[in-house]
Amino acid sequence: MNNTMITEIEKTETTSFTFNNGYVGKYGGAFVPPVLAGKLEKLTEVFEIAKKTESFQQELSSLLIDYVGRPSPLYFAKRLSEYIEAKIYLKREDLNHTGAHKINNTLGQALLAREMKATEIIAETGAGQHGVATATVAALFGIPCKIFMGAKDAHRQQMNVKRIELLGAEVVITKRGTATLRDAVDAALEYYIQNPDVFYLLGSQVGPHPYPDMVGYFQSIIGREARKQILEKENKLPDAVIACLGGGSNAIGIFSGFLNDKSVKLYGAEGGGIGNNAGETAATLNFGKPMIFQGTYSYCLVDSNGEASKTQSIAAGLDYPGISPMHAYLKDCKRASYYPISDNQAIEAFKLTCRLEGIIPAIESSHAIALAIEVLKNSNKTAIVNLSGRGDKDSQRDDM
Repeated sequence: MNNTMITEIEKTETTSFTFNNGYVGKYGGAFVPPVLAGKLEKLTEVFEIAKKTESFQQELSSLLIDYVGRPSPLYFAKRLSEYIEAKIYLKREDLNHTGAHKINNTLGQALLAREMKATEIIAETGAGQHGVATATVAALFGIPCKIFMGAKDAHRQQMNVKRIELLGAEVVITKRGTATLRDAVDAALEYYIQNPDVFYLLGSQVGPHPYPDMVGYFQSIIGREARKQILEKENKLPDAVIACLGGGSNAIGIFSGFLNDKSVKLYGAEGGGIGNNAGETAATLNFGKPMIFQGTYSYCLVDSNGEASKTQSIAAGLDYPGISPMHAYLKDCKRASYYPISDNQAIEAFKLTCRLEGIIPAIESSHAIALAIEVLKNSNKTAIVNLSGRGDKDSQRDDM
């Protein structure tokens, strides 16, 4: 990244929590080779038209209701609330078809893939939930599918590997680098460049424009529902909204319903891993710095050579050195606060939720519950925690 490019990025401003020509503040953009630029421009065009097309909106809405099972419930967690001494509501994205928030985005993008007459859908996955959701919609629309996954993640998420294969998709395992989510993204991007008729269904709010804008748009259903539901239940807005984030899609999904409500504090739980040095954490917004990584300008964890560093988190879905441009902007303008949650804290929150509520949360979501315990203990405040996925995939781990 040259100095002229940095200067131009730093000059970029925004006045709202929306993307403007691919940027929110100075973050975002599409830093890609020419072979990808044309694909992304076409995708942007199709997406912008779809947002304004009634038939697209009607089909997506129908599928979210009848296929996914939306709206997902907003559940008052009575025993967890008593433990924390705060009023905790859980937004139950774990009850969606496929068991996580990922299906909201994959359905929307699959409709775009069909519109673009894609011959194949590809995706990356870490925890496996996005891979399952992508394989699901590919089966639904009858489009061949490949899911790229790091070898480390495939080993620790074997249940989801099996589910992806049962749904008819091919799992392509990469052993490069750290064999985690960042390497799966690299492998998927390479395949995307080499195959012109493929649709890359990216799973989080990262990567080059229009993906961050598009993923945020499809996940905003979480925030719209949560806002309506909490007003119905409490006749007021919550004091806080809390979510975990790796790339940031489930967090921006629920945050989006409350961004303009200054009375509502927004908290993001990052994968704190085992420490706060490069290679020991995945807490990008706490320990990273802005740079171009995998097609976008945002915060990234870097090593001593100025390259994207290795990361460590017990949660495969959080084990990623980059972050959403929107979350980078929310951090800088102090609209949201982000905290690292250690592996041990997440494990304790996982066990606590199982025993107090009879709900097995994903280890990713357990980071958000752990942060709720940390910031709301003895506060008597009302909060919504986004339970982004269920923990079947994690329940057989030796460290649980």
